[in-house]
Amino acid sequence: MRRRRTVRSLLVAAVVALSPLALATGPAHAADEPTLTADPLSTWQTDGIVWTLAYAEGVVYAGGTFEHIRPPGAAPGTGELPRKNFAAFDAVTGEPLPCAPAFTGGVETVRAMKASPDGSVLYIGGSFGSAGGVGRSNTAALDTADCTIDDAWKPAVSSVVRAIDVTDTTVYIGGQFTTVQGETRERVAALTRDGRLLPFNVTVRGSSISNDPTPGINAITVSPEHGKVVIGGRFTSINGSLLNSVHGLVGLDATTGEIVNRFTGWIPRRSAVKSLVNDGTNFYLGAEGTGGGVFDGRVAGRLSDGAMLWKDTCLGATQAVVPYRGVLYSGSHAHDCSQTPGGFPEHQNRQHLLAQSIADETILTWFPDTNGGIGEKLGPRAMVMADGILWTGGEFTAVNDAPQQGLTRFAAAPDTGAPLVPAFSGTSDAPGKITLSWRAAWDRDDGVLTYLVRRDGVLVATLDRESRSWDRPTVTFTDTVAPGATHRYSLEVTDGTNLSSRNGPLYVTAAD
Repeated sequence: MRRRRTVRSLLVAAVVALSPLALATGPAHAADEPTLTADPLSTWQTDGIVWTLAYAEGVVYAGGTFEHIRPPGAAPGTGELPRKNFAAFDAVTGEPLPCAPAFTGGVETVRAMKASPDGSVLYIGGSFGSAGGVGRSNTAALDTADCTIDDAWKPAVSSVVRAIDVTDTTVYIGGQFTTVQGETRERVAALTRDGRLLPFNVTVRGSSISNDPTPGINAITVSPEHGKVVIGGRFTSINGSLLNSVHGLVGLDATTGEIVNRFTGWIPRRSAVKSLVNDGTNFYLGAEGTGGGVFDGRVAGRLSDGAMLWKDTCLGATQAVVPYRGVLYSGSHAHDCSQTPGGFPEHQNRQHLLAQSIADETILTWFPDTNGGIGEKLGPRAMVMADGILWTGGEFTAVNDAPQQGLTRFAAAPDTGAPLVPAFSGTSDAPGKITLSWRAAWDRDDGVLTYLVRRDGVLVATLDRESRSWDRPTVTFTDTVAPGATHRYSLEVTDGTNLSSRNGPLYVTAAD
């Protein structure tokens, strides 16, 4: 992660004094946008799965399939507060808020949420028959000012709602339903902010010869400036178009529902879109697939004309994406990004959180991680940026190898994780020459680490080396001393902010 290297600045005088020693620096990134830290903030937990997150007016809302929340660091069953599939938190402090309507009935799950542009109303979808004790049919609206269920918003939706996006005037919903307000609306519909069904009418179909003939909409992103709605999911036909010409992803006129972008060839037959978001200029998607020849990664596209900007080649299904300050953050279970710039070879262990340059798709040095967790064991399922903090929810039960269930958060600071100091050894194969060597350490959010070598307590070398968890080269330093002399060496490593413990002492005698 790029930021001011406070520890390194203290070493400038020592480096100048050691001018005969070359400072080796690893190759620069193709893109070097600053990322958040990989060190999670203290965050409350759930006792189940968080499927969706939303932000409005200083509050982060979490929806999913859970019964309780509990404090950071608390074991399951400890210090719990009842929260039935819905919880609200202060966006900055992370503290729970009393807003806690229960969502019950149906499958009893919340799967989609999105706030109105002015933040006054939170639209909620899923599979439920009651919201806050009020009868609702798979969708509801929450007045964010007083945490009450909106009386006006009560459309009858025949099945689960999995996606929502909202403009100043219109609410778009997508999912598995076939009717809304008793009228045919196949998997996607548009309603006014007070719940009246609009004429926007799109026929979403599957195919008997596709990998999964059951169609559904998983994601929606709308661009009022371009008069366009982009929908993604698992489908092969829109409005009776030719088979596969609009597979999994399509751009629609926001008023009529007519096709405006087909995105032909973007999503292969055995893949589906799971997440969509836009920043006003571009849109971004995450996909998952099954079997050979699938697409599991991310795409950046231009809203104005539907042109593809880039498409990565990582394997390991992507469930959530969110752009922030030139970086696309994603939740997946990536295991092979070897063909993507900055990527890694096949991992036996999954990498569940990634950051990429929006400019050129390069994978950046930001590698916090979760486990797969419960349910389908895919790890992260939802992301939202709130006041500069990335909230992440999902199935996971651990973050950076520490217990943490359902929710976690990342910010630009503080960076608290020091690299682990490596073991090192020393040899002398020539008179007056001592060579120290060690395997490079690695850090979750810094690609270049600085190694501090001390001889007899005095700093004699400061070496910069690039490394990743999958690429840890051997580092060497050759010291010139008097022949036959024995010296005491120690080694430390810093990411520029945090200094490791000191390894040593190591005693080495120079050859005569």
